[in-house]
Amino acid sequence: MFKLSPVMLLLSAALPFSAIANQVSGTVLDKNNQPVANAKVSIMGSLKAVETNSKGEFVLSGIKPGKVELHAAASGFAHFNSIYDLTELGLKDIKVSLTPSAIEVIDVVASPFHASNMESATPVSVLSGDALRNQQSATLGDSLAKEVGVHTNFHAGVASTPIIRGLSGPRVLITQNGLDVSDASRVGPDHSVSSEASTAEQIEVLRGPATLFYGSGAIGGVVNVVDKRVPREVEQSGEWLIEHDSVDNQKLASVNINTGSDNIAVHFDGFYRESDDYKVPVKDEHGSNKIANSGEESKGATAGASYILDNGYVGVSVGKLEREYGIPGHSHGDEEVPVFAELEQDRIQLLSELRFTDSLIDSLHTRVAYTDYEHAEIEHGVVGTIFANETVEAKFDALHRDMNGWRGGFSLHYKRSDFSAQGAEAFTPPSETETLAFAWMEERHFDDVLLQLGARVERVTIDAPKVVLPEVELHVHDDHDH
Repeated sequence: MFKLSPVMLLLSAALPFSAIANQVSGTVLDKNNQPVANAKVSIMGSLKAVETNSKGEFVLSGIKPGKVELHAAASGFAHFNSIYDLTELGLKDIKVSLTPSAIEVIDVVASPFHASNMESATPVSVLSGDALRNQQSATLGDSLAKEVGVHTNFHAGVASTPIIRGLSGPRVLITQNGLDVSDASRVGPDHSVSSEASTAEQIEVLRGPATLFYGSGAIGGVVNVVDKRVPREVEQSGEWLIEHDSVDNQKLASVNINTGSDNIAVHFDGFYRESDDYKVPVKDEHGSNKIANSGEESKGATAGASYILDNGYVGVSVGKLEREYGIPGHSHGDEEVPVFAELEQDRIQLLSELRFTDSLIDSLHTRVAYTDYEHAEIEHGVVGTIFANETVEAKFDALHRDMNGWRGGFSLHYKRSDFSAQGAEAFTPPSETETLAFAWMEERHFDDVLLQLGARVERVTIDAPKVVLPEVELHVHDDHDH
């Protein structure tokens, strides 16, 4: 992207007809007809994008004739979309009027198309910026508890998962940069989600047809944790945070660093958190107002790098997460037994986004991840149960160019997960799950109406060779087995 200068406008006015053909120019104004500076103006489905100058003016060049969708966005305003017929003569003096928005407009990364939380056909919740930092908690469910339509199965501040439309567990998919977090949080309410809000850029709650790009089981929705562990551009920025909570004496420190040079972008983030037992307003029979065995200690770090191309980026990241937390309320009969969990996760991600100018395919998004997860539940100093999940996942999303006002794409999705639970409380047998899916989605604007369509074909195979069926007494009639 580049900013438009007055010199460029003068030059464009002085250029011959052949040079200004296929140009789109105009002015971005607010409702009072005042210019909006630094608004981003782009042609959907292309790499053409500029920022308006101090007078709100913009010029986009080299646009192919035909129907084009102009998109404009600026801080404090709702996004603007409109379709025009572009001829060889180009389009001049377009007046783009932006409507103020009291709701912060944020681009939704989880959507396969360009969209914001104000443009989705179904409700999309996005938690980012200062709101994310103010609401973030040690667990993902508690961080989202104040979002509309989202609840949490609160577990003393050490473990919680989101509840969307009354659905939770395997019916709500939790992803990190569009790929499954691949932990064991969906098989037990006291299992912590292996994602971290303090180093995230934003957290998205996605519903509707776009969830088909993630899996047929995500009927409640998709919660996508977005971070910059794989940089999308070269930038020099940093963020650090120190936080203290009195309710559990929690101490948190986190850092995000983005840097780079030329075509190499580099990212590093890390955090450390520790807390004591959680305080409650009432006291128990022993006179304590704390939930016993509800403290935790967590730490994690991630390093990533990308090579920035003219039409996109390709990058990889390596991250490690360690968490030790108590599991309150664990009992055997009338005896409460102190149990705590030790969680470890190693995760490697490869992300890429490439855009094409002279092709039926507008862009290709590639996501690949390898995750090695394990957590052990320890009782009286002895490991009682071990949960493990080793996952390989790959997604390839190909979005096509605008066709008669329709924008759409296809997704090829593969995932192989080796899950096991071994020990005294292993209620699921070891299994290998392999998923291969093909998804399709289309959308089109009809003035102020956005229509989305989606479909998914999926094959899932589960191999659990160590399942032992109990002996069953057969029902007998007249000495014959039935």
